[in-house]
Amino acid sequence: MPQPSKSTVLDTFDRKILDILQRDNTTPQRTIGEAVNLSAPAVQRRIKRMTTDGVIQANVAVIDPDALGQAITIFVEVEVISETAAQIEQAKREFSAVPEVQQCYYVTGAADFILIIVVPSMADYEALTRRLFFGNNNVKRFRTFVAMDRVKVGLSVPTSTA
Repeated sequence: MPQPSKSTVLDTFDRKILDILQRDNTTPQRTIGEAVNLSAPAVQRRIKRMTTDGVIQANVAVIDPDALGQAITIFVEVEVISETAAQIEQAKREFSAVPEVQQCYYVTGAADFILIIVVPSMADYEALTRRLFFGNNNVKRFRTFVAMDRVKVGLSVPTSTA
């Protein structure tokens, strides 16, 4: 996945386009153009540039985990033993490679990582902890929080500068 270029400058049109795409990335470019007062080819060029520059990182479908039997969302704080650059990068790679790990953040504070995990059952989570944490020589401890209700889930980024 390309990383956004530090030189990428987003103008008002780009931000309006991104706002629309975050709500529904299947919106036709003609419709986007009408909403932001640009031609469909101009919208297409801007979307292509933002994709190439890494501003738009993916076009995905958001799926209800319950529909696929992934009913349990778990938040996990992970503390590692050694924080050398190489070991932190290794932990990032290991956590990122696990399909059940939906999100992984390297954070400040008492924990080193926060993971958001989706599993079908607590038995599946227990098996995952054996592989991911107990089987990892660099994991000092982990703490689990089980979500009782999905109140708000999203990845939309505010597009306004104000």
